[in-house]
Amino acid sequence: MAGHSKWAQIKRQKSMMDVRRGQLFTKLGREITVAARQGVPDPEVNVRLRLAIQRAREHNMPQETIERAIKRAIGATEEGGHLEEIMYEGYGPGGAAILVEAMTDNRNRTAAEVRNVFNRHGGTLGEAGSVAWMFKQRGLITIPLNGGNAEEITLQAIDAGADDVQEDDGVLEVYTEPAALDEVRRALEQQGVKISSAELTYVPISTITLDDTKALQVMRLIERLEELDDVQKVHTNLEITEQLVEQVAS
Repeated sequence: MAGHSKWAQIKRQKSMMDVRRGQLFTKLGREITVAARQGVPDPEVNVRLRLAIQRAREHNMPQETIERAIKRAIGATEEGGHLEEIMYEGYGPGGAAILVEAMTDNRNRTAAEVRNVFNRHGGTLGEAGSVAWMFKQRGLITIPLNGGNAEEITLQAIDAGADDVQEDDGVLEVYTEPAALDEVRRALEQQGVKISSAELTYVPISTITLDDTKALQVMRLIERLEELDDVQKVHTNLEITEQLVEQVAS
């Protein structure tokens, strides 16, 4: 199983602690604001905004907070400044590729913070294009089976336009082309399929395996990156074993 999937699994197992919920809402709010600014601030028309709101609701973000993020995008509030999206690329211990999605109102500050985390945890921040070619953007829909029929849901997903479906530890991961993500999600929900998340992600074209010591160092590096306020998501091509999942989750 690719690193991005296992890392998501670890976070599902650990859950979000209340002390980090405020930070999570900040990240989700930024995504909503940027999505609303880049298109019509109407989720029925703006697919990216619709997905951002859906993700916020999955994490129990209050409706008033969602609405405030949209108002920020159209200048109806005095909060925040201009946000821009930046992708950082680098290598972790053992050569694991790491892709960092960030949103910031201060490019210099964010670059310095990201570089510092890489340096402190045995990694190296690379140039633009140094690792991005190792990943492909995909739509990812996560479906907890909870005793459901995996084969039936898989067929439903494929009929709806999914490219691939993988099962792991009682969870179905449905992969789509980026543009088809919302269409497939809606089709599955209309058929009564319970979806826990739907988002755009970066999937490694191929993965690498490291010994446990190096792999744990990579995971710690990713954790520190994800703790930065300006970092939205982190992706890696590290192949993570079940044993490593247990070590990090504990």
